[in-house]
Amino acid sequence: MHPFLDHPGPLAFAHRGGELGHPENSLAAFEAAVALGYRYLETDVHATADGVLVAFHDSRLDRVTDRGGAVAELPWEEVRRARIGGTEPVPLLEDLLGAFPEVRFNVDVKAAPAVGPLVEAIRRTDAWDRVCVGGFSDSRLAAVRAAAGPRLATSLGPREVARLRLRSLAGPLLAGGGAPFAGVCAQVPERHRGVRVVDRAFVRAAHRLGLQVHVWTVDDPTRIRALLDLGVDGIMADRIDVLRDVLGERGCWTDGSTGSSTVK
Repeated sequence: MHPFLDHPGPLAFAHRGGELGHPENSLAAFEAAVALGYRYLETDVHATADGVLVAFHDSRLDRVTDRGGAVAELPWEEVRRARIGGTEPVPLLEDLLGAFPEVRFNVDVKAAPAVGPLVEAIRRTDAWDRVCVGGFSDSRLAAVRAAAGPRLATSLGPREVARLRLRSLAGPLLAGGGAPFAGVCAQVPERHRGVRVVDRAFVRAAHRLGLQVHVWTVDDPTRIRALLDLGVDGIMADRIDVLRDVLGERGCWTDGSTGSSTVK
């Protein structure tokens, strides 16, 4: 098992830091999640025009900040002036890794120019064991794996998820056949374009191959319970209070409140 996955019980991910009254992907949101006991945080990365890696979901600043423009076309000196929700600065991923040394980060690499800066940030902070890189691009994930090597955990790309789903429908006879899967986990929605992805067969197929299944983004307690009953290994949520409560009622919430922030 990769060290990133070494955790008792299901993994609880605070998606973009979660929704506890703070803007998404802000240091304040991540601090609130860690204070609630979360040891797994989910975020996204883009690179600015001058190669600075920021923890930010959108390709443009417009939706969530008080400024506009494409992140990839702006220098860091411009991006750093933006305020998420009008109040919070855009954080650097490297600062987040340093701020929470006991916390693990699931990082969605949103664009090809972010691949090199991401691997370098992980190398500089020696965060190999506490970062998992995912994304919606097979080519970006392949580039991350080529640059980082097997020491870094990655999730399956879209084509690999589709292959795993087909294998799950074919049954256990195909469990050992075909090319090996490159990642350590499948991070997937319950459904994609109206088609169910996660069911008991999918989870079993993944487990037979030594892969964990993490499902995003689930805030309804009934759905969280149903997914846990299927045996999924992790859930990403915006309503991190709801996810914590459901895990708590099942006796599988692990309080990781020892995580600390050193960023002021």
